[in-house]
Amino acid sequence: MTSRRCAGDGGTGLIGTFAALVVFLAFLLFAVQLLVDLYASSVTTSAAFDGARVVAGSRADHADAVAVVAAERTAEARVRAELGTFGRSVTFDWTGTDDDSVQLRIQGEAPRFLWPGLQHALGVGHVDRTVRVRVERWR
Repeated sequence: MTSRRCAGDGGTGLIGTFAALVVFLAFLLFAVQLLVDLYASSVTTSAAFDGARVVAGSRADHADAVAVVAAERTAEARVRAELGTFGRSVTFDWTGTDDDSVQLRIQGEAPRFLWPGLQHALGVGHVDRTVRVRVERWR
């Protein structure tokens, strides 16, 4: 004898609907993470170029290490201001700078919406940008 409670297909659509909703929200979360990561990469590249351009275009003597370091510190403050709260967590590397060109490498972790393990497995979340600008020579 069958129970009335187990008879029929009533309520079975709820399980499929719930599963579809979970899958949809997972894809939506991934899409948001991807867009935020692309935006962070784009803004970081732009800010790094602006910072390197400021140092390359400064009137400081590029043969004088102290003047170059002062220009780099000024550019770092400007880049951090451009990046906003993301700028607090990035690192700057000026080691490729020489008398003819300025090289700036910025690294940081983009804001995240996914779990850290899943984020790194998908290849999103870490921003690493390097820009190189020629030093402007005044004639």
